[in-house]
Formats: sequence, C-alpha cells, structure tokens
Amino acid sequence: MAKQIQAIRGMNDCLPEQTPVWQMLETTLRRVVSSYGYSEIRMPIVEMTNLFQRAIGEVTDVVEKEMYTFNDRNGDSLTLRPEGTAGCVRACIEHGLVYNQERRLWYVGPMFRHERPQKGRYRQFHQFGVEVFGLNGPDIDAELIMLTARLWRELGIEQFTTLQLNTLGSSAERAAYRDALVVFLEQHKESLDEESKRRMYSNPLRVLDTKSPQVQEILQHAPTLTDYFGEETKAHFNGLKALLDAAGIAYQVNERLVRGLDYYNYTVFEWVTESLGAQGTICGGGRYDGLVEQLGGQATPAVGFAMGLERLTLMLETLEKINNLPATVDVYICMAGEGALTAGLLLAEQLRSERPQLRIMTHCGGGNFKKQMKRADKVAARIALILGETEVAEQKVTVKFLRDQVEQQTIAVTALLPILDQLGE
Repeated sequence: MAKQIQAIRGMNDCLPEQTPVWQMLETTLRRVVSSYGYSEIRMPIVEMTNLFQRAIGEVTDVVEKEMYTFNDRNGDSLTLRPEGTAGCVRACIEHGLVYNQERRLWYVGPMFRHERPQKGRYRQFHQFGVEVFGLNGPDIDAELIMLTARLWRELGIEQFTTLQLNTLGSSAERAAYRDALVVFLEQHKESLDEESKRRMYSNPLRVLDTKSPQVQEILQHAPTLTDYFGEETKAHFNGLKALLDAAGIAYQVNERLVRGLDYYNYTVFEWVTESLGAQGTICGGGRYDGLVEQLGGQATPAVGFAMGLERLTLMLETLEKINNLPATVDVYICMAGEGALTAGLLLAEQLRSERPQLRIMTHCGGGNFKKQMKRADKVAARIALILGETEVAEQKVTVKFLRDQVEQQTIAVTALLPILDQLGE
C-alpha cells in the first residue's frame, strides 16, 4: 500500500472550519486600510534571489539560513519570498510608482522561511503589510502606528497589546555606533554565547536582542545608540512621540529594539502581547529610507510594517474573540418531490439575485426531510425553507427557524423577502 502523502512540515492546510476566522480577519484588515486611503498591490511569490540578498542583507538569519532558494531551468537563482517589503520596492521601482511620488500601499499573502515550526510560526506563513513611499516626516510614522492601533480596537484585542518604540538613527550614526559596539563586544568575547560571537562582526546590532541572560547582563554596560544621535534624529523621534501622546497611544521606548533586517533606519516599532507566550510579537515595522536607492531606484523615504496572520488568528482564538462570527449558511432549502426540486433551485437563484448578501444553500442528493434537516443543522443554517409538492402547487414555502425560538410558518413565496431581511438585522 502506497504511503499516504502529507503536507510538507510547517506548511499547513486551512480547513473549512478555520476559514471563517481568516475571512473575518482579512475583511477587517482591508476595511481599515481602505479607510485610510491605501491601495492594494500584488507581487509575485517568487523573486530573483539577489533581491533579498541586497535588500535584507547577506549576513542576516533570513538570507543565511531561512530562504527557500533554487535554480530554475534557465540557471537563474530564484527564491520564495521570505517577506514582502523587498518585492514591493522592486515592483515600485520597475513600474515607476515612487519617483517623485507619494504612494501608500498594502498587500497580503504567503511568505516562506525555512525555520523551526512552532506555535503560531510556520514555514509557509501569511503576512499583511503596508508600505508608504515619498514621505519623510514623523507624521506618517505616527499614522501607521495609529492605523495598527485601530486594527487592534476593531479586533477587540487592544488591551492585550503593547507598543514598543525605538529609533535607529541615520545610517551614518548607526555605523559609528556599530564600530563602538564591536569594540565593546570584543572586550567581552569570552563571555558571549556562540550566536552572539557569530553576529559580533557580521550584524552586531542583532546581539542587542539576544535571548541569553548572561549576554544581556553584559550589555547593561555597553555603549548606547542614543549617544550617537544628532539633532535631526532626536527631532524626528521626539516628533513621533509627541504625535502618539496627542493621539492617546501608549508606548514603551525600548532601546534594545533593533528589528531583524538590515534596511531599517530611524523609527522602528513592534506591537507585542503576552497572550502568545514567548513568541509575543504580532506586528513590526519601521522606516527604511535607503532601500529604494539600494535596489536601484532614486533616493526615496519609506516606512512600513507587517503582521503575521497566523499569530493574529491564534491570538483571536486564545482570547476567545471569534465567538460572533457570521453563520456559514443563512438559508438552507429543503425539497422533496420532482416539482419541488426544480422550484427550489429556481427559488434559490431568485433569492440570490434579490438578496445577494445572503448565503443560500440548496440541498442536493435527495433524501427525506429528516435527512435534509440534519444537513441544514450541520452547516449551521439559520433558517430552513421547506418545499414539497403541496407548497409548490400553492406557491407557498414553509419557514423553519433553526437558531431562534420562532414558530414555524407556511407563507406565500411573495411574502418571503421581509422575513429573510430580518437575518441581516
């Protein structure tokens, strides 16, 4: 007997019982970003490998260890996208979307990283991202944070989220600090863990977010990035904090927050939660003013964020915020008899035309009314419409409420719409 084929480890199916949660989340995301005037962009899942090497940084964990990379038949090195920003920037440069222009974009879709699967983190995962080009003030940084705060309110999880905020300064300031940090780490090299030793020269700022308690203790005496900030960086960060204060958005300044990718500068932020245990980041982003030029475009200020949808759905389930999802089916039509079958199918089509917002399912495959009612209950229909030969002859339909204490009634088909309209109330 052939071995059963299963999904690749870390790449999961989303079953029909789970998709209503995803649909609710995605609908909320789309509604909120649209209310801010942002436009959707859709990029390919596969890109040239050097796009991510140039954008993310060749010495980051993503590029070194986590990318799904392969050679196609032409010998080109291709990669399944590990994140969305690089591809969005590539598309904007290629199609001339950002040169001397302002763009506010969003996208949603699957990303791929070969890392150890764990709760809320998978090898194929889904991200929702927002990218803004052409604006360099703290006001747009503040708007993105306000947008994410509104998402948490809409989803009912605001009280379970905390905003962490930092600034990385300009590239020149960060380079000067990097040199000072390397000198400090060299003085304590024997006390560092292997991961920190590996990062010390290739990506020393990532040592700051180490999980090692021993290294964290050493870092208490390390030089701080703020010592290298000029007036422009300070003004930008103070302006952002003032706008968040005015909007009533609480935040914690976390000087160890550096984000994992090379392209960030100035503002970086993360929304974290204690509802998911150790893997507590649900949204992260910041400013990356040099990336467009780095990838071959004109110098363009840019800022954005991304959030993992698996993490968010897990959080919604953990906090029991998904109890009021809409029913899978509003109306289930039960039919018995040759004439009733035709009449039921035609009635369903008529109702779909007149009330397109309703989800209407017709019973197929035959069976008595008892079997059909069991099926209506199984799909969680709110009401059943019952058609037999008698109802068809009299142009009537029997209405049975399956979730409410309402008496069953037989009415004229022409009187059906006012009853169905109550389902939307």
